[in-house]
Amino acid sequence: MVSLLRHCIRVTTACVLITVFGVPQSLMAQAHLVSPGELQKATVAATQARQRNIETVRNFLSSAAAEKAMRSAHMQPEQVQQGVSNLSDQELAQLASRAQKAQADFAAGALSDRDLLIILLAIAALVLIIVAVR
Repeated sequence: MVSLLRHCIRVTTACVLITVFGVPQSLMAQAHLVSPGELQKATVAATQARQRNIETVRNFLSSAAAEKAMRSAHMQPEQVQQGVSNLSDQELAQLASRAQKAQADFAAGALSDRDLLIILLAIAALVLIIVAVR
């Protein structure tokens, strides 16, 4: 009886090991939750969103009024522009959202030149502070 039990355990163990090591890993690896194509699409979308946000912030900071305001606050516009690319995706998205809102409010007449300059200086200061902290 004991030898029959041992024999069954040995046969079962052998079957399990043959299954684990006999099945190619490539077949097991194909059962992903997310396909490589979906990962690539998500990566491309994230890269494009980041690039749009960088362009939005840089366009906002590159206006003549922005450069004049930064120079009057003793900030170097070139340094602020370089710092934009060092921001994380989340920080960049927040600043791009603020820049778009400020431009829309200014275009609609809800903001004066003074208000726009204050927002611009705040964004430039945030960029420099975030970059300096890292």
